Formats: sequence, structure tokens, C-alpha cells
Amino acid sequence: MCGIIGYVGPQGTDVTSILLDGLSKLEYRGYDSAGIAVLTSTGTLELHRRAGKIANLAATVIDASPPTSGTLGIGHTRWATHGRPSDDNAHPHPDCTGLITVAHNGIIENYAELRHELEQSGHIFRSETDTEVLSHLIEQAYTAEAEHDLSTAVRLALQQVVGSYAIAVVSSEQPDLLVGARCNGPLIVGMGEHEQFLASDIPAILKHTRRVIILDDGEVVALRAESVTITRLDGTPVERRPITIEWDSEAAEKGGYPHFVLKEIYEQPQALRRALAGRIREGRLHLSELESIQGLLAGIQRIVIVACGTSYHAGLLAKYVIEQWARIPVEAITAAEFRYCDPIVGPETLCIAVTQSGETADTLVGIRQARERGAPVIAITNVVASAITRLSDAVLYLQAGPEIGVVATKTFVTSVAVLYLLGLYLGQQQGRITSEQMREFVTALERLPEQIEHILTQASGPEDQIAPLAKRMSQVSSMMFIGRGVGFPTALEGALKLKEISYIHAEGFPAGELKHGSIALLDPDTPLFGIATASHVYEKVVSNIQEVRARDARVMVIATEGDEKIRQHAHDVLYVPATLEAFSPLLAIIPLQLFAYHAAVARGCNVDQPRNLAKSVTVE
Repeated sequence: MCGIIGYVGPQGTDVTSILLDGLSKLEYRGYDSAGIAVLTSTGTLELHRRAGKIANLAATVIDASPPTSGTLGIGHTRWATHGRPSDDNAHPHPDCTGLITVAHNGIIENYAELRHELEQSGHIFRSETDTEVLSHLIEQAYTAEAEHDLSTAVRLALQQVVGSYAIAVVSSEQPDLLVGARCNGPLIVGMGEHEQFLASDIPAILKHTRRVIILDDGEVVALRAESVTITRLDGTPVERRPITIEWDSEAAEKGGYPHFVLKEIYEQPQALRRALAGRIREGRLHLSELESIQGLLAGIQRIVIVACGTSYHAGLLAKYVIEQWARIPVEAITAAEFRYCDPIVGPETLCIAVTQSGETADTLVGIRQARERGAPVIAITNVVASAITRLSDAVLYLQAGPEIGVVATKTFVTSVAVLYLLGLYLGQQQGRITSEQMREFVTALERLPEQIEHILTQASGPEDQIAPLAKRMSQVSSMMFIGRGVGFPTALEGALKLKEISYIHAEGFPAGELKHGSIALLDPDTPLFGIATASHVYEKVVSNIQEVRARDARVMVIATEGDEKIRQHAHDVLYVPATLEAFSPLLAIIPLQLFAYHAAVARGCNVDQPRNLAKSVTVE
């Protein structure tokens, strides 16, 4: 949540424009205010902060002065945790002398105690935030430290802090130095030619460089135009080589689509091809990423999938298929619950962490607990070298490419696909899947991108039924989604997509649970989506749909092409191609994503940046 951008480079650089552009690339992370601080060539610190959108901040900067040139600057998009959204609470925050300025993502848990001590020492606070404590602490350490070295002052100050943070720090006395540090919050270094960058995520700096260092927890980085120096909090030097980002800045642009979300829905066939590439060859499964842990996996007696949100729904789908294919008991649990339930895990329990960003706070904490108890960990993530990868015994990357829209679309489909590949691998290792069955499974997987393209092509044509249906339904106040078997997690994900971007209340239920309470919510003004693709529970789902029709609720159905019988039970039918039952969610979710998108557009919602949501939830 929130975003940081920092820059240090040669004299005369248009630092303001670099910071504002970087912040615009971080909007998808969610925010309620924004600000920048630029150290000018005259040695003065220009600070601009505004509640609301980055456009408000940009207007303020332009009104105040022409773009500020200099050598150094930091910027921030804030998501309020301590103190309401306001100009005063927006970051960056200076200390009371104006010597130190800080931008911070995270939560300082002992800020009240630290603030009291600082106020007793004469420090004057101007905001309600926990972040301002850092500015004063660093100023105090900087002033007391004989050499007045900013990176040393940051290290000393952070040793007093309890909580999570990713910070960017500048001093008006050191115009050539930008300092960053992280603990349970993402922070990367971008290495340019005679210039360096600090950011929360890659899109903010991709326009300038593809050479990136991803900082680890407990590390402090000192950036100068010509150098990068990393140490631990205790001052121990750290050697780190940069990685090269393969995708370019155009991949993080809309590419002619009206919204990132729609672009990313249409990118799903290619994203799925990348996720499968190299892992399926000549009808066989090849997961080279797992070769180093074959011995660990051989003794697995139980699996726990730890995830949040959309990733949790992907984990629920994996539970169904892994138990079927490998006959190993699987539990899928939300990370926020896992970390507090005193989980029973050990060396015989495989923990699978699913996190698009690789930085989800609850997932990271839960996986640390699992590792402490001896559980082997496989991470499934979209971000190379993210925090979760350093906590894992093996990593399966999604290869989905950048996903800028706040809601997950292509990372859901690729998460499910990669989890299914893992399930097939385990089933093969357990001797539960024959060579003939494996060929059938991988053939069906390889067909999925083409089948998704078929759905998207129809949705783009004159016969499209999804957009008109979504517009008709866009003014309802509530909607229900039901399914059985793998249709149940599909219903959950369809409901989540709708409420995330259209703000229509939506809930997903197991179809068999309707009569145990949820059916009381049905009336003519509450439509229902049923997941009724071909499956061994198809007739049961149809029976549930008939119950809904009997209550005069409008019924919409996702069904398999060729199923004409379902028309007599539903008001509207959206068809998807036929596939194996286990893989049907990868097709059924596409019309549900499009339905949510078109409903949101019809309601005038901000599709790419829904209210109150952040792309990466990096605080607990």
C-alpha cells in the first residue's frame, strides 16, 4: 500500500517531473494523498503536499513555480493509517528544523511512545502521522552523530523502531545523498547512468532503467549519482548484484485500451501461454524449479495453501484438484487467519504461499511462522526476487507480466494454472496419475489460451451478450453467485470482482448451502449468477437454480457451449467452450470478469483504482 519514489543525479535535472511521473506509475497501489520534496540547486528544500489525486499535487507544483531542477528528491503516495487524509498528514514529512525529510510506507507500532519521548526533548510535531516520528528520530541521531552522516543516522534511528517500514530519506545538508531502508515493506533500487532511483515497485522507474536491486529486510541503502552502498542495520556491508527487468515500460501502459483492467483481461491468453511455456513439452510435465526439493516433497503428508483475496480463491481451486490428483489432504486458509490460529505444521507439511506481489504482509508473516516450525515452502508469485522468494525453498513464477489494475485478472488465471501444474507434479510423484492421464491433462491445459481467446473474441463482436447484460444489471444493489465443486471458488472470485470495481454488494456461496440460510436474501431485485458448466455436480446445480427461479429471482448462468437444456432454467446464459471439469474455472471466470468490468463502467466507477483498495497490501 502507498508508494515511494526517490531520485539522486546530476545538477540541473528536472527532479520534479521525474518524481511526479514516478508517482503516477504507482497510483495503482492505492492512495488518498501525495507529495514531493525536492532539494534545489540553491540548497533549499521545496515541499509540496496535497490530499486527493496526484493531479491535485501536480497543479499545486505548477502554480507554485516552474519545474524545480536540482540533484535530489523524494515523492510519496499515502494511504492513511494514522491521521486522516489531509495536506498536513501527506508525506514527505520534515522534522521541526527542516534538516531531515522522510517518506514512509508501513506502520510504526511504538510511535506513541517515541513521540512522547521526542516531545519531552523539545521536538515539535506538525502532523498526526506515525511517520513524522522517523523524521525527528533521524534528525536527533544525525545531530548527535559526530560525522553527520545521514545513512549512519538512519541506521541508529531505526534500531529504536518497532513495526514495518520502507523509507526514503534526504538531508538538506547532503544534496548528493539519498538513503532508503526496508523492514517488511517493498523497496527497490534502480541503477541508471550517473543517476540512481528508489521506489516501491518497478513501474515507477522502468522508464529510466531496467537494472534493479531488490532490498531485503533490515537493509539500508545509500545512493549517490555514481554509487550504491548497502549495509545491514548494524553497519555490516552487503554485496548485491542488480537484476535486469525483462519487460519494458510499454507493458505497463494501457496500449489503446480505456482501462488497464480491460487490457489485462484481454492479455490473459498470452499470460497463460507464458505461465505454461517450458513447463509442458511433448505432452509431458517439466517443473525444473522443483528439482532441488524433490526429496522434501517425497515425504509430504499434508499441504497448506496460504494466501489472501483472489490468491486465496486460486488456492481453494487448487485444494479440489490436488486432493483429487495426488490424494494428499489440502487446506486452503487466508493468511490473516493462518498466522493467528497456531497452525499445526512441520516438516511433513508443505506450505504453498500464493501472492501476486510477493510482498503481502500477512502472507509473509504466516510463512515465516511455518518455516520456524520446519515446513518446506513453495512460493507462487509474479514478482522476481520479491520478499516471499527469499522465504521459500522453491519458487514458481506466474510470468503474467505487469498487472497495473488494482483488481487481479491475469494473475488469477496464471495462479490457478501454476497451482494446477504443481498438483499434476505431485500426483505424478505420488504415482496417482498415469502417462495417458497426464497427456490428457496437459493437452487440455495447452488448449486453454485459445479457448479464452474465443470467449474474448465473441465479447468484442456484435453478438456480445456480456456488456449489455452487465449494463442492465448495473443498478441492482446486491447480487449472489453460486457454484458446486470447482464452481464454488469460481463463484467467490466472480463476486469479489463485482464488488471490488462496481461497488455492488455481491456474495459467493456453495450452491448446496442456499437452503441453509442464504436463500432468505433472494427476491425479484436480487439477481443470481450460477456456475453451471459441465461437471459431475451439474444436475445438482440445476436443481439449485430451479429453487432460485421459484423465488422469482433473476437467474444468469455460465454454461458449457452446446448445453441448451440450461436455457429453460435461466433468464440469461453466457457460454464458454468445453474443457475438462477441473479446468472449467479458467474459462468461466472470463465472462465474470468482463461482467464486473462493464457493470463498473456503466456505474461510472474508477475501474483501475477502486476506492479504498490497494494493489499490494504491505501492512497488516
